[in-house]
Amino acid sequence: MIAAIAGFATSFTLVVAGLQAVGATEQQAASGLLALTVLMGLSTIFLAWRHRIPITIAWSTPGAALLIVAGQNNTNFRAAVGAFLVCAALIVVCGLWPALGRLITRVPRPIASAMLAGILFPICVAPITASIEFPWLGVPMVLTWLVLLRLSPRWAVPGAMIAAVVAIAVTSTGGWLGASNIAPQLNLVLPEFDPLVIVSLGLPLFIVTMAGQNVPGITVMQTFGYAVPAPSALVTTGAASAISAFFGGHALNLAAITAALTASPEAHDDSSKRWIASVTAGSTYVLLGLGAGFATALVTVAPPVVVVAIAGLAVVGALIASIQTALEDDRHRITAIATFLVTASGITIVGIGSAFWGLVIGAVLMLWLHGSRPRRAIRSGPVHSSSSSSKS
Repeated sequence: MIAAIAGFATSFTLVVAGLQAVGATEQQAASGLLALTVLMGLSTIFLAWRHRIPITIAWSTPGAALLIVAGQNNTNFRAAVGAFLVCAALIVVCGLWPALGRLITRVPRPIASAMLAGILFPICVAPITASIEFPWLGVPMVLTWLVLLRLSPRWAVPGAMIAAVVAIAVTSTGGWLGASNIAPQLNLVLPEFDPLVIVSLGLPLFIVTMAGQNVPGITVMQTFGYAVPAPSALVTTGAASAISAFFGGHALNLAAITAALTASPEAHDDSSKRWIASVTAGSTYVLLGLGAGFATALVTVAPPVVVVAIAGLAVVGALIASIQTALEDDRHRITAIATFLVTASGITIVGIGSAFWGLVIGAVLMLWLHGSRPRRAIRSGPVHSSSSSSKS
């Protein structure tokens, strides 16, 4: 239950902000959050029960961050949903065709990590901006985060979110609490398949979900002695992602940090019984999904920069880890920093966003400077974060 609550609380604002950034209305964002939460709960229950290991599923947190960056292009939400479906289909194909999955996870580590850092950087700047523009909202949130980061790091981001919620509630009129806003409801969104949006949003979403979430998720489980059935997990999460896309959700994947909670001895001394913790987490997610309308209404009344600021605190740890990984090999630092700068710039060329161009520039520079692909591929290691849900 702690894993599910922490996972939801620390990054739901990022999901809502990301969906709204690519054109979702308040109702569509609430529907997307509801679909994602319920389906990740059901997927967790199914996989944990079927394989009797503590697999936990989560939404793609770096994917949600990518949506915020992509939102600078004034994306049509139906086109975004089309990109979500393409991403989901590719995840399923990776499950059915393992060679493709291995190829994607072998994107050169400096490039993949630098692209993720470039996506996260503008979001991590938001707490500073919010504290200047809306000090009565931003400062209490940041101070709470700093205090808990020293006293109880696991609860730093949830505590900051609570501080922000209290501040928003005190300064708002309260009209957002109407029953019509908070009642759970699904909204069907018919997709459009725009090639430019698929390239600028769908493909980067697929790459960051695979390399930034699924690979670390598998590795975390291995550290606790569990072999994740990758084909089953990828096909399940890909299919669930496709279903959620029709209701506004972006992508689901293996969890890492929250998986560590359910797979650790804290869940049960007997490792053969820890799958029960994942089933409990999944059931809790389903219940939390009923509050998606309330969560979205709360996010909607807050200034956008404050919403992104809450998410920024949640992914600071992931930004640090991504930068460290991108720059650890001095042979590829020029390539990595160029990828980071292009991605973080938010540029749009021929309608295609900066995440894609960051990958392109990184690949071109690596080929030019070194003549061939580096022998070292992405290391299957977890990306540590200060929040339970940056890899929840």
